[in-house]
Amino acid sequence: MLYHLGPFLIHWAITALSLWAASRIFDGIRFGQTSDLVVAALLLGFANAMVKPILIVLTFPLTLLTFGLFLLVINALMIMLVSSLVRGFTVSSFWTAFFASIFISLLSAFMGGILLSDGRQTDIIHTPNGGTWI
Repeated sequence: MLYHLGPFLIHWAITALSLWAASRIFDGIRFGQTSDLVVAALLLGFANAMVKPILIVLTFPLTLLTFGLFLLVINALMIMLVSSLVRGFTVSSFWTAFFASIFISLLSAFMGGILLSDGRQTDIIHTPNGGTWI
């Protein structure tokens, strides 16, 4: 159980830092106190783990129709859901949540790639016809 605590705390910190950075860049995102930021990061992680997969399954035809772009709407809805649950976390509009969710996703992926990489090199497989597989 404690083996998974380290990566969980790192993901939580990455989400909190991404939310904080988004609140500095986008005028429509505000946190009342630091504790609101910490709770919002925890709830956003929970919503992304529990609620988002259900929404993806329910909206699968629409996601296919839009070539996956509807997933950006689902990300924005997750941020708006968290802002409705955390009293000190406010998001001014859907479009603020939409663009902030893109920013948060990219920043979290970048920081997660740096902080959560295991340092191993990727094996390169050379194919007989001169191509390579990573």
